[in-house]
Amino acid sequence: MSGLSGLWSNPGGRFVDTASYGIPSIETFNKVQNALENWKDGAGVWEEWQDATDLARRSFAEIVGIGASSVTVGASASQLIGIIADSLSEGQVVVVPELEFTSNLFPWLVAQARGIRVIPVALGDIVERVAEGCDLVATSAVQSSTGEVVNLAAISEAAQSVGAMTVVDATQAIGWLPIEAGQFDAVVCAAYKWLCTPRGVAYMSISQRMGSKLSPTSAGWFAGEVIHDSYYGLPLRLAKDARRFDISPAWFSWVGAAAANSDLLKVGIEKIYNHNVELTDQLASALEIESRGSAILSIKVSDTLDTANLPFRASSRGGGLRISFHLYNDLDDVDVVFESLKGKVIPD
Repeated sequence: MSGLSGLWSNPGGRFVDTASYGIPSIETFNKVQNALENWKDGAGVWEEWQDATDLARRSFAEIVGIGASSVTVGASASQLIGIIADSLSEGQVVVVPELEFTSNLFPWLVAQARGIRVIPVALGDIVERVAEGCDLVATSAVQSSTGEVVNLAAISEAAQSVGAMTVVDATQAIGWLPIEAGQFDAVVCAAYKWLCTPRGVAYMSISQRMGSKLSPTSAGWFAGEVIHDSYYGLPLRLAKDARRFDISPAWFSWVGAAAANSDLLKVGIEKIYNHNVELTDQLASALEIESRGSAILSIKVSDTLDTANLPFRASSRGGGLRISFHLYNDLDDVDVVFESLKGKVIPD
């Protein structure tokens, strides 16, 4: 086993691309595989698969330091953010970073058709612009293209000064960067990256203030106060907490999510943070470039580098080669990346 934990096997091919998708723990893979086998044979009990959703909800709540009653579950970041965008009224002002990942941008832009004002600004100017006045600010906790860790505390303080709501897309953060979700009105996370779940799992924490403004437009039986008594007929009987915004879960993905969260908690997010940032710092130091204290490092490389045939798996994003380390990586991975990139890096 390599990396921080024996709960994960060593990914083949020098995988340093968790910002694209995470590798499942051994238990996560086995749980999903077992559920699929039972599905194939008709031996599965769907209620047990479904129960994994609430196990995952509770463990996610533990990861971000809130109560499970404040967490709703969905399928993607944009789907959950869209619930908030749909709640806004004509004339309300939303401030966003201009190069934000579009899952936290397009829902607000779609709302412009209803008279919402969306104001994109450079990330470095966002605190100042929020302090000038707005109704809501939406930003990623960690920028997808660059790995920059956003100063959420400063943004939150500016928002509080003008009474604005705060929406954080923590998809590139939760799982390695400690996040206290209770400090914001909503924190959204698509879990297939740093939480290492199958795709199709997403969470959103909701403050009481935010919850009072939202409408459960996709409510179905799974959003019922008593789920198994909510299959048929009147009256409307939705959950009173954040579950009223739930959508019916994709069973097998949530079986994996429950196992993945449990394994991450066994390791500890603070420990993962220190491990990931140490690897990034080591690589940045060896390549003589700036490290931003992130698990993601964007490196500008020469056009002469054949990025399609590197001996490791990474991604090209925003004009740079994006390297992203997680708990299953180790210093051997750093060495492989360094040996491939030395002499090919364009200084900042």
